[in-house]
Amino acid sequence: MANGLFNLKQVMQAVQQGGWPNQRTPSVEYLVVAGGGGGGLGYAGGGGAGGLLTGIDPVPNGQTLLVTVGAAGAGATGTYATASAGGTGGNSVFSSITANGGGGGGSHNTNDAGVSGGSGGGNSHETRLAAQGIAGQGNAGGVSTSILSASGGGGAGTVGLPNSGTGNTSPAGAGGAGIASAITGTVTVYAGGGGGASYQGPVGAGGVGGGGAGGSSSPDAAAVAGTVNTGGGGGGTNSSGTFPSKSGGSGIVIIRHPVAYADATSYSPATKTTANGYTIYTFLASGTITF
Repeated sequence: MANGLFNLKQVMQAVQQGGWPNQRTPSVEYLVVAGGGGGGLGYAGGGGAGGLLTGIDPVPNGQTLLVTVGAAGAGATGTYATASAGGTGGNSVFSSITANGGGGGGSHNTNDAGVSGGSGGGNSHETRLAAQGIAGQGNAGGVSTSILSASGGGGAGTVGLPNSGTGNTSPAGAGGAGIASAITGTVTVYAGGGGGASYQGPVGAGGVGGGGAGGSSSPDAAAVAGTVNTGGGGGGTNSSGTFPSKSGGSGIVIIRHPVAYADATSYSPATKTTANGYTIYTFLASGTITF
């Protein structure tokens, strides 16, 4: 009897029982993470994490779908006195689903403000309102309330933390936490915000999920870049600009469906794996997939 005479529940039950092997999948589960924002320079804010989206999406049979993996946002360029904010991360795309790149961290002498994005970048020192994230994708960067330290970039799970205290030893704010996913079969956290830089106080820790830690001037310590293919924000660079600014982490796109369904007919340059009853396609770079 033709499949079309059954309702979707009956079809799903039959596929799970092996009654109709190699049936094309009607929908897939996805994780789409954009590129993280780059850190600022000079009492600099941490970069915001790339936007993160998860869900289930129908896929048309026989149609090739575009997959874009967002590039990392570049670290701020220039000098201590002239640097612009860190760069915004690239958007990641699967079919009609778009996660927005994280905003860059604020730099000294360029209004000190972080950049809004999937998650907002942290502010440089002095009082500034938070750079905003996009609802459903990420969170705001930390509010700046102090001098000589900076706030953390927002993460997909929580806002970036503010700086605090007064004077040379003001602590910098940590990056916001990311969100854990088990879509690959292993629990992994993605899209943590970058930590803020300090002068002589504690630096801002990178947010769990690939966020880089901020740098310091005394002791002279470099910031840390966002981790590749996590969408983490880059850490803010120290006040003197001794070290170069740090980029965010590139994004990632992961797609899966039950193993009872037929594999995608093409998937490039994805890596195909299986775990926990699912076939999984992991894109670390842009490409296409056809079901």
